[in-house]
Amino acid sequence: MTTTAGQPGIDVPDHRGRTGLDRAGRDLTRNPDVVIRSVELTSQGWHVLRRTTFDFRRRDGRWTTEQRETYDRGNGSTILLYDAQRRTVLLTRQFRYPVYVNGHPDGLLVEAAAGLLDDDDPETAIRREAAEELGVTVRELTHVFDVYMSPGSVTERVHFYAAPYGPGDRVGAGGGLEHDGEDIEVLELPIEQALAMVRDGRIADAKTIMLLHWAVLPGGPMSPPAPGGLPG
Repeated sequence: MTTTAGQPGIDVPDHRGRTGLDRAGRDLTRNPDVVIRSVELTSQGWHVLRRTTFDFRRRDGRWTTEQRETYDRGNGSTILLYDAQRRTVLLTRQFRYPVYVNGHPDGLLVEAAAGLLDDDDPETAIRREAAEELGVTVRELTHVFDVYMSPGSVTERVHFYAAPYGPGDRVGAGGGLEHDGEDIEVLELPIEQALAMVRDGRIADAKTIMLLHWAVLPGGPMSPPAPGGLPG
């Protein structure tokens, strides 16, 4: 008797209980100039790597067949916590191996708090991450924008938020979850110092740079004080 073993992540559950990982994108019809032909699952660790073959109609009307690899790690949320009165922001510093192996001096990256959504909506997820990483209970949230951070190969869309905080909102030590391998240092910095760190390269994380610059735009929560000491 011959039996055929199933393929984890496709027709039998993988180590995270997932099946149908090769189906992503097969039913896309929103763009009539793109026809999905096949989706191949090439790797499924914690996240998923796929190779997709599709027909693409160029602007001159010619059809070509293309292949793209996409890395699917889910979507995420990030937040800038700011104290407009004291002109401070709360950031994190933690070791990031991918930046360490790609030229960062020590791999200790200064960042806005962030995390994957997992099974939560974006607002719930970022409240969770702020509590875990920074020890802060977030009050009112401002949605800033949603951004595809590396659209050439990574599917992730990050939901950007900002929220005020005060000393009374720091109800825990933060630091992240040890069982997830996190060892996070909480940094409270003057906004001017954080911007100086962007200029000299000490802050080199895209989401953090975007949020810091958004915060000091005219009308932003940390925009420079106008002459006479009033907010700009």
